[in-house]
Amino acid sequence: MSSKAIGLFDSGVGGLTVLKEVIALLPYEDTIYFGDTARVPYGTKSSETVIRFAKEITSFLINRDIKLLVVACNTASAVSLDELQTEFSIPIVGVIDPGARRAASVTKTGHVGVIGTEGTIRSSAYTKAIKRINPDIDVIATPCPMFVPLAEEGWLDNEITKLTAETYLKGLKAQGIDTLVLGCTHYPLLKGIIGEVMGNDVKLVDSAEETAFTVSGILKDQRILKDSNRQGNHHYFVTDVPAGFVKVGNRFLGSSIMDVCQVNLED
Repeated sequence: MSSKAIGLFDSGVGGLTVLKEVIALLPYEDTIYFGDTARVPYGTKSSETVIRFAKEITSFLINRDIKLLVVACNTASAVSLDELQTEFSIPIVGVIDPGARRAASVTKTGHVGVIGTEGTIRSSAYTKAIKRINPDIDVIATPCPMFVPLAEEGWLDNEITKLTAETYLKGLKAQGIDTLVLGCTHYPLLKGIIGEVMGNDVKLVDSAEETAFTVSGILKDQRILKDSNRQGNHHYFVTDVPAGFVKVGNRFLGSSIMDVCQVNLED
């Protein structure tokens, strides 16, 4: 048993979908979420820059005595996870491997699609992770960059979003995939319309959900779950003015965000 908190970080608000799943699965755990809102997005930056940012945030959160860290960002998971796991001694989980494991386990035809930001798709991180599990799986990856601003704007179910989804996903439908990985933490908000466009025969894999299951498993295995007799406390740190984070973040989290503190990592 451990009273320490679970730490999570992302370049902005997207990782709140991972936090939402962690809270749903482990409601008694305390969490600390870090959104690097002053330096978002990460997908357009070099790997070296993202690794530096990730190490700074990890050090910040470890100084707040977390027991496990979730890299709740696909770009940071793709480029920095190995270095973080080597440099820091606490358990560190990314969002890519959990989604890849789930996709490999549920596909029946061996044809898996992955959608994500330009940076995540360019990294081939999901393709590599799925191929490590089963080299025979055919992975088709497609960037869907407009899904991010649509999710942040709250345009989750209108004609513009549906047309965008149909445009992005028509190639994947034509390839006959039976499983689709939502390879961006913004995309769970658009799960309804993505599922509608892809049809009932395609299984959607939500990396946020799978990451929460992975976190729960590690805490159980290491016997560092918190006593389950009370609700957890949740704290938030951002690197830019909190107002925008709170406004958009409430939609992503599905509840009101409280206790947000702005920090400067260079101090």
